[in-house]
Amino acid sequence: MAKGEREPGLPIKWHPVSNGEFVPPPPTRLVREATRRSRAALDENARRTGVDRRQFLLTACGSATMLAVLAACSKDEATRRGERPGGTFDIPEEATTEPAAAEEAIGGDELIFDVQTHLLEYPEGTPPAALPGFAQSDCGLDDPVDCYRRPTFLDLMFLESDTSAIVLSAIPFPGDLLSPEVMAETIRIGEELCGDGRVFMQAQTNPSAAASVDALRDSMAQIAEDFPITAWKAYCHAGGPGWFLDDHDPSAPQVGEAFLAQAEALGIPRVAIHKGFTAIGGTAPDAGTYSDPVDIGPAAAAHPDLDIIVYHSGFDVGPTEGPYAEANGFGVDRLITSMRASDVGPGANVYAELGSTWRFVMSDPTAAAHVLGKLLVHVGPDNILWGTDSIWYGSPQDQIESFRAFQISEELQERHGYPALTDEIKRKVLGRNAARLHGLDPAAGACRFDKAELQEVRFRTGRKNQTYGPTTAAAVGLLQQRGEPWERGTA
Repeated sequence: MAKGEREPGLPIKWHPVSNGEFVPPPPTRLVREATRRSRAALDENARRTGVDRRQFLLTACGSATMLAVLAACSKDEATRRGERPGGTFDIPEEATTEPAAAEEAIGGDELIFDVQTHLLEYPEGTPPAALPGFAQSDCGLDDPVDCYRRPTFLDLMFLESDTSAIVLSAIPFPGDLLSPEVMAETIRIGEELCGDGRVFMQAQTNPSAAASVDALRDSMAQIAEDFPITAWKAYCHAGGPGWFLDDHDPSAPQVGEAFLAQAEALGIPRVAIHKGFTAIGGTAPDAGTYSDPVDIGPAAAAHPDLDIIVYHSGFDVGPTEGPYAEANGFGVDRLITSMRASDVGPGANVYAELGSTWRFVMSDPTAAAHVLGKLLVHVGPDNILWGTDSIWYGSPQDQIESFRAFQISEELQERHGYPALTDEIKRKVLGRNAARLHGLDPAAGACRFDKAELQEVRFRTGRKNQTYGPTTAAAVGLLQQRGEPWERGTA
């Protein structure tokens, strides 16, 4: 690495990072061992290919190297327990040193439609002290504020990853840093960069903060008239008193039915609702109660013509995900239980979104296999949506590459009825399902960039491997004390 050049970081970002909604746990034993072995393997493969280490860390071969190492470490760990890993990454040995083989293993030209993305458009003149107080704010730009603005966001999404369509998502507080006006301008610039119809806007709605149900209806009608929104975004545990989509608790604000009915009446019958990741971040006294997906099934059954997108799929930090059991009462199982209790089956009007969830489980192949397997069985392969919760995780390229190479083991398929992760299913999850839902031609593929030019951009900037979110409990605590991210525009 030349003098003065920044260390780009490892190409697959397993290290603990939060989106600000949970305290990042320490790295697992598996991650620590895989990282240790990866550093040695990356150095060795860089020497074998005659590429300097910094450049190798930014290549597909670097990513393939780390995924191969994680697969091997996961197998070793399972063997010590007398088991076999429930998932793995299908990486042939040659992919770790041969660019063409790496492209075959983790590359692609399919549509990647990310339905959960965020940026922070700080006003001009914002002092660096106003930014989130963690090291990732130092992204190498002259003005740290620029680390979060539209140019950086659009570069990370469209140039430094294979993402080719996005939904912009806001937060549950007025005066946020991703206003409808900012979204509209981002759509214009993003479409100039990638093509028409590739950037979508959803409107933040805070039903329980409205002065009245009539005021809620009026505000939604005004937003629908003023902006080209494709969906509504809401949090039941933040932005006001806690509430439920199905109004099942008479002690909570009775706004759920009014919210859903108005979404249908306005001809935008699509709602994205945060469920899961409740360790911190809510404004309701018992945030975990209201971010539990218990209300998803009843709301979906009562509104069969309305699509409900469950951000995070109900996943939470805590016990490791395993096979579905109604008694678990945790994580993804809560969503499945709610759907089953209301006879909402796979392929109905509930969509499970993977933002932050996949990033969290992709370093644990067995847990990842159970999460994806359960969702495929109970929500359906046509109803799982790709999302990354970027910008906190930086470029989502490592999440994309990991998903492309991931496989559920035959043993778990046989034992639990999980389907194989075929190329067709992966194409659906990565983009086609969201395209159908949001009205983008499902045949739309990747942005038409020259791949060699894209690789040159990634070599030059060295930003692809960076993250932007808090990595420690102390950093998350600082965010909360300063009102971020919930009052600063990321969620």
